[in-house]
Amino acid sequence: MALKCGIVGLPNVGKSTLFNCLSSAKAQSANFPFCTIEPNVGMITVPDERLNKLVEMCNPKSVVPATVEIVDIAGLVKGASKGEGLGNKFLANIRETDAILHVLRCFDDDNITHVDGSVDPVRDMEIINYELQLKDLETIDARIAKTEKAAKSGGDKNAKMQLGVLQAFKEALEAGRPARSVKFETVDEQKFAKELFLLTNKPVLYVCNVDDASAVGGNKYVEAVKKAIEGEDAEIMIVAAATESDIAELETPEERAEFLQEIGLEESGVSRLIRAAYSLLDLQTYFTAGADECRAWTFLRGMKAPQAAGIIHTDFEKGFIRAEVIKYDDFVTLGSENAVKEAGKMGVEGKEYVVQDGDIMHFRFNV
Repeated sequence: MALKCGIVGLPNVGKSTLFNCLSSAKAQSANFPFCTIEPNVGMITVPDERLNKLVEMCNPKSVVPATVEIVDIAGLVKGASKGEGLGNKFLANIRETDAILHVLRCFDDDNITHVDGSVDPVRDMEIINYELQLKDLETIDARIAKTEKAAKSGGDKNAKMQLGVLQAFKEALEAGRPARSVKFETVDEQKFAKELFLLTNKPVLYVCNVDDASAVGGNKYVEAVKKAIEGEDAEIMIVAAATESDIAELETPEERAEFLQEIGLEESGVSRLIRAAYSLLDLQTYFTAGADECRAWTFLRGMKAPQAAGIIHTDFEKGFIRAEVIKYDDFVTLGSENAVKEAGKMGVEGKEYVVQDGDIMHFRFNV
């Protein structure tokens, strides 16, 4: 599925270093602002031990993991909403993403300059959020002017509902709250709200980039960020980008595991971040498993069986008959598809079945 996360932040907070760790695409990384002008794009593999286990059991000819697209967007600065620092281009790049990884500098280092002269992640976060909110207000004000006319004339039966959504967003943004803080009850309201493509309506994960010593427990900067986002519909994660860069240079899984153990981490921050990005996009995974191929298929949470089948091929959705479903735990416990069938554990599901994360699926169709 063509969904992507955008990495944003002020210049020199570690965005490109983090991107380099996440992706095999290498972004230029240097100690000055606007090093990244064109967005770097990378397709990253989602780590999943379930797929590894299926491969071990099935010994397939090929393996296809789930992936997520990550975009490294150049650093924003104060005034971006008015075009400062190539702001219009950067904001357009953010608009094209489905979720935001907002990187905050939470470490001291005299050798790395800060665009505002001092380390203050809460201030940095507020600068970017303010610029995004200003841009959204600009969008909302333009739509309100247009929608008010339609509501008065009565020519558009949806205009009144749309005006209510726009005014709710305007009230939140003027109060300094992101658009995602506004919740709507009806399907029509939710649909219209999504179609506005507001920057602050995108799901956000704040990534606190810390020094090596703070990789496990965080530091005072991380605590300040946690306090600042209380009540905001957003998540937070601690990553030491410089440490992750060192891990990425190690050649074998054994070396990486030993390094992680030495610094007190069970797994790399990059692995945690990739999974968090996957979850942020509201994505889940179902599997197809056999001697020819073991594959992780990405689907949107809540998707029904025919639509999930259509991800493999449109004919699967058009001619959907049924889905044969094996729960991952049953497959692992019983050891094979035949054993699952013999135990009566294979489910036969129709068009209304909501696919669950980890399902092993086989679709029957006729076109």
